[in-house]
Amino acid sequence: MAQKKKPTFEEALSELEEITRLLESGELTLDQSVEAYEKGMELKKACYEMLSTAEKKLEYLEKKDGELKRVALASENMRADNRLFEDDDSED
Repeated sequence: MAQKKKPTFEEALSELEEITRLLESGELTLDQSVEAYEKGMELKKACYEMLSTAEKKLEYLEKKDGELKRVALASENMRADNRLFEDDDSED
């Protein structure tokens, strides 16, 4: 029996977007909607796992005390830097 190929992140995300579109459209029966929802949850989990794996692999260089040091992306320094990407509307 051939093993099912694991989708790439982009493929999984695209399929998840299509499932979302179908669920929002109301085109599916109740049984189809439940099945699509279950598949969507599997895809969501797979996407989060792929993102987590990628995050662990990423590193950036930080200049500290005149030396270049490798720092993991998920370090406290990067979490503080991520505030730059937060939605500014939350302050209103």
